[in-house]
Amino acid sequence: MATTPSFPTQLYIAGRWCDAESDEGLVVRNPATEQPIAEVHQASVTDVRRAVTAAREAFDVGPWPRMKPAERAAVLLRLADEIERRLPELIAINMAEAGSVRRLAETLQTRVPLHHLRDMAERVMGEFAWTTPMAATPAPGVGISQGEIRREPFGVCALISAYNFPFFLSMMKLIPALAAGCTAVLKPAPTTPLECLILGEFAEAAGLPPGVLNIVTGDIEAGHELTTNAMVDLVSFTGSDTVGRMVYTQAAATMKKVVLELGGKSASIVRADADLDAAARAALVGITTHAGQGCSLLTRTIVHESVHDELVERIRAGLAEVRVGDPANETTTMGPLISATQRDKVEKLIQVGTDEGARIVIGGGRPAGLDTGYFLEPTLFTEVDNAMTIAQTEFFGPVGVVIRYSTDDQAIDIANDSPYGLAGAVFSADTLTANDMAARIRTGGVTINGGSAGVNPRAAFGGYKQSGIGREWGTFGLDEFLQTKTVTWAAR
Repeated sequence: MATTPSFPTQLYIAGRWCDAESDEGLVVRNPATEQPIAEVHQASVTDVRRAVTAAREAFDVGPWPRMKPAERAAVLLRLADEIERRLPELIAINMAEAGSVRRLAETLQTRVPLHHLRDMAERVMGEFAWTTPMAATPAPGVGISQGEIRREPFGVCALISAYNFPFFLSMMKLIPALAAGCTAVLKPAPTTPLECLILGEFAEAAGLPPGVLNIVTGDIEAGHELTTNAMVDLVSFTGSDTVGRMVYTQAAATMKKVVLELGGKSASIVRADADLDAAARAALVGITTHAGQGCSLLTRTIVHESVHDELVERIRAGLAEVRVGDPANETTTMGPLISATQRDKVEKLIQVGTDEGARIVIGGGRPAGLDTGYFLEPTLFTEVDNAMTIAQTEFFGPVGVVIRYSTDDQAIDIANDSPYGLAGAVFSADTLTANDMAARIRTGGVTINGGSAGVNPRAAFGGYKQSGIGREWGTFGLDEFLQTKTVTWAAR
């Protein structure tokens, strides 16, 4: 196992590292070894209130919201420089606490959010229309109205992140919040707090004013305080749709703005004329990336009946080559699930699949020789009907399902027959038909023949239906953290 670097374990409030009110700590375990790697302070409700108060003061009287966008951009670039300088530490922490394999830790988990940060600071903030002139418009019997539309920071933001991509997801919230001039309280998931706590050190080195970023740990009580506290103006949450509904309900009492990035059961439609190697690779990525712990991964493969058996065999052959094990090992291609609880949930769903009549092509159990760690075999189901539980429920584990279809309309109906709508894909040699089908799939994003917006900082990321509310990344993410104000004056 790789050596994990040192990291902060205290709370970060008002620009200072401080102890939590309670002596009760939060133990962080390496999911590949089940061994503790850290014990961090666990915030109480009182601690969270202190953090919110600090963010409120920093917003109401501090310099950050009043800086020019170019001045904030300069600080964000210093933040990017500090993150880049300490990337090796961040990568090591990610492998240890989140269980990412090295390739994923070095790319999507760390370098991609850094790319997003630089793009926001170097380009988006300079191009964004912070103030837009409003043309003089005559109003019969009243006079002429003219003025401008201003974009202003929303206020104090509660940023609640998920365990699967701790640094990436936190940065996708923090980048636009800071760029907009907001102040924030960041709460990571209890199982993966280390990559978020270290952000406090990065912020200090970059010269972020005290109180602009506050970081607290904790679980249900801490989250509840953030979603109900009257001093919080906006809540951005990433996690399950079940918890997302709770967040939405809790925030409603004080009419907070809510941005939700929730679950998915994303479908890949494979037409008869598709490149089956490319379609099989997409299925492999959907099943094995971070052991299937990704909301936008393609986990339903909807394949034309004429190529069904051939595609299933290609996916099966690819899964047979997957190396499950220590994430820090260069040869490992799939690591563990985050916890025993999550593994148990996935195993129960696998059993439901077999009980409902689906057939396991490969996998379905725990890997031989890996008695320690929260590992599962990559698993593929076929003979699946879209009404089955395994076709409708998000596993958040290394499991994919294959569903047959006979017509394009039927494929679209199956893809859209889901409570979720986060991502999707179409594979076809007929790109015009593929583009038409992409337009009919009710999701926030669709790729055609393997295209990916995952590393594009100008893309919009978010979902339809129960996959969430609002968008992240680029100007779309920045918009969520800005209020729109109309200022008019008399024309003379």
